[in-house]
This record gives sequence, structure tokens and C-alpha cells, in this order.
Amino acid sequence: MIRAVAIGVLAATLSACAPGAPAGVDKAKLDDSVSRAIGDPGTCVLIGDGGKVVYRYGTNVICGRKLPTCEGQGVQTLSDLLAVAPTSGLPKTASCRSNPEGTRIVAWAAGPIEGSSLVFAAVMEGNEVPPGVIIADKLKTAFARAGVGAK
Repeated sequence: MIRAVAIGVLAATLSACAPGAPAGVDKAKLDDSVSRAIGDPGTCVLIGDGGKVVYRYGTNVICGRKLPTCEGQGVQTLSDLLAVAPTSGLPKTASCRSNPEGTRIVAWAAGPIEGSSLVFAAVMEGNEVPPGVIIADKLKTAFARAGVGAK
């Protein structure tokens, strides 16, 4: 019984630390829109405003993974990508094999959210993952559907 209470308190504490949604945006609607666009157990989406994360779709475990950058050597987390997300122009996208066997794929996308000062970063990793450019395109529609940025 004590263990169950401790787990409940820990879960409540961790969820309280998770960012909500950008100002004026319904988090449940944004979660649903992102889920319909690219929802997958291996997906994480972050939205940033002035260097601060204001929204997260995905768990701490998924969002904190270090995966290949797809730009040569090295790994990155999604927070690393959000920190350098383009604030204007087209999103930055990349896709590559994520394990030595070549059986898994990682796809990255990051860029501005049209009609706002917000930026996003997204990653998907798994056996069947669309390219980063597709993820960026689907998220553009998802954000607009949820009322984030341009309508």
C-alpha cells in the first residue's frame, strides 16, 4: 500500500513538471491534433517560446533519448534540436538509420510555427517512420488545427 501511494505521488510530481501548452491554446486539443498527425509511442514534440519549452508531447524517456543527428557523427536530444530550431524560413529536417543493424529509423524536424513567434522540434524513431519533411508538414497542419500560429 505504501509503495502504491509513493508511486502515485511520484507520478503526480513528474506530471506537474511537464509543460502545458502555449498561451491561449487548449492542451487537450493540441495533444489530440499532434496524436492524429504523427502520434506513435516513439514520438516526441516540443514547442518553445523564447528558449523555454511551453509544450511537450511524449514522455520524458522518449523526449530525452540521444539519437543520431543524421548529419554525420554524433547524437542529440530533442531539446538540443529545439535550441537551434530555425526561427524563420523552412523547417530543418533529417532522417537516417538509427541503429547499427539498419533496422530502425530516426526522423527529425524543427522550425518556426507559422503565424507565431514559437518554434517546434519533433523526433520519431522506430521500424517504420516517415521522413522528417513529412513530419514537419503534418505538424504544420496539426498546429493550425489546434489553434497554434496561423489558422
